[in-house]
Amino acid sequence: MEKLARLANFEVAAILYEVADLLEIKGVRFKPHAYRRVAQAIDTLPEDVADLVREGRLGEIPGVGKGISGKITEIIETGSLGYLESLREELPEGVQELTRLEGIGPKKALILSRELGIRGIDDLETAAAAGRIRDLPGFGEKTEENILAGIRMSRMAGERHLLGYILPTALDIERRLSSLESVSQVSLAGSVRRRKETIGDIDILAASTHPEEVMNAFVTLPGVSRILARGVTKTSVVLETGVQVDLRVVEDEHYGAALQYFTGSKEHNIALRRLAIARNLRLNEYGLIDLADGHMIAGEDEAGVYRALDLSWIPPELREDRGEIEAARTDTLPDLVGYGSIRGDLHVHTRWSEGAHSIEEMAEAARALRYEYIAICDHSETLHIARGLSTERLADQIREIERINRAADDGFTILSGTECNIGMDGSVDLPDGILADLDVVVASVHSGFKQPRREMTDRVITAMQNDNIDIIGHPTGRILLSREPYQIDLARVFEAAASLGVLMEINAFPGRLDLPDVNCRQAREAGVRFSLGSDAHSQKNLRYMEFGVATARRGWLSADDIANTRSLSDLRGFLRS
Repeated sequence: MEKLARLANFEVAAILYEVADLLEIKGVRFKPHAYRRVAQAIDTLPEDVADLVREGRLGEIPGVGKGISGKITEIIETGSLGYLESLREELPEGVQELTRLEGIGPKKALILSRELGIRGIDDLETAAAAGRIRDLPGFGEKTEENILAGIRMSRMAGERHLLGYILPTALDIERRLSSLESVSQVSLAGSVRRRKETIGDIDILAASTHPEEVMNAFVTLPGVSRILARGVTKTSVVLETGVQVDLRVVEDEHYGAALQYFTGSKEHNIALRRLAIARNLRLNEYGLIDLADGHMIAGEDEAGVYRALDLSWIPPELREDRGEIEAARTDTLPDLVGYGSIRGDLHVHTRWSEGAHSIEEMAEAARALRYEYIAICDHSETLHIARGLSTERLADQIREIERINRAADDGFTILSGTECNIGMDGSVDLPDGILADLDVVVASVHSGFKQPRREMTDRVITAMQNDNIDIIGHPTGRILLSREPYQIDLARVFEAAASLGVLMEINAFPGRLDLPDVNCRQAREAGVRFSLGSDAHSQKNLRYMEFGVATARRGWLSADDIANTRSLSDLRGFLRS
């Protein structure tokens, strides 16, 4: 049992997800869904699955029977699963790798293997570039183009990591370094500090007069697997997760300039250097230097660097050269929504559909975050894979929410809601009668992602014209590092949303962060208002809201732009209006 503490929940879940994928490739029915359901439950567990194995409590996980229980135990005890190894051996070489590409399901992967002898993504790219795939049954020229696009995205994904999965690790390293007596200041830098949706590597800056001591501590941190380069001012390591971390150590007098330099995007920093040159100054990671006499006029603190260039301090999330420097010069930077400004979550799932916890449990976790309210938005019936609720089941849930609210006496409120599906023609899959009884209605596209741009745009606008729709969920349909946005004319959608008073969701789930930051700003300029939802499927997922706020900040949004920065009474009035 030595490995019990070594396997994280997501690692166990990944093995079960792969079992589901391979069973699906083989054409096995029902079992893939069962394995995926358990994998998702484990991925969202609030405690370590290894502890459940130790205590004989695996039966508490939804969907875990005797067979899957034994497999989970084997994974925890040995670090692997013999059943998975046997499934891998039964498949032609490369088929599983092909199914990881967007648009290639099990059947197409098997055809590509059987008809063209394709054994991996390199083979596939060669065949697609040569035009050999389009003539296969069920493929075509458009499929060939999509395959090449999917390969490009897959390769990019291999070099990037989701902010939501990287940030906790980065913050832990920052915390450990800040506890060192030899460190006077420490901060995340680079794209992590700017809260970009995907991250290449983790940049950290520290100030110290004893850099050797800091580097010694850094390379021996938990989770470090190997040292790429080691020096007095810069050291790079690779974590067990495969993420690279770069630490730079400077003296306090240069810390502000270095923090600015190693935080801003390349474009932002170039624009700042141009400003400096126009003033006969030189700006680099050591400070802002007056070229006339060579003395440093700023560098100890970051705000001082901006101030010396006649600029307001620019929040890290905005440092992308998208107009923030001109706004800082004219003192017109937005008052960005704060990370503690959200007063409730408007997109939460429960065990009634595909969530891991009950309504009461999700409410309990929301109270711990000091929220005033949450909206339960379980899926509607046509999303079968998520065990969506029928009209009758939704009516039962509304009554259950009313009962829980009546029994509560702490001022916290559970709002009744749904995440209904937008059909190909723009209709939604629940009757207006029950939609009108709900506090919050989110409508989302969950299928038909290949619909042409004009049809997709008309489809979403038609849904918004239903008076009961409050929010359009994850409006572009993208899955970061996996699925491109569907084709849609967002300018038309935003115009309609502003006119109809429909909110655009910023879905805070790490793999979505949708509406994206650049589109948030575009929508704001069109007069659109927003909602933030964690899309939580478990208690711990509620904390994903932080990433939605980061996206909103990168999109130049203030608290007034976002519905759920309001009190419950103000929110109700806002939705009614």
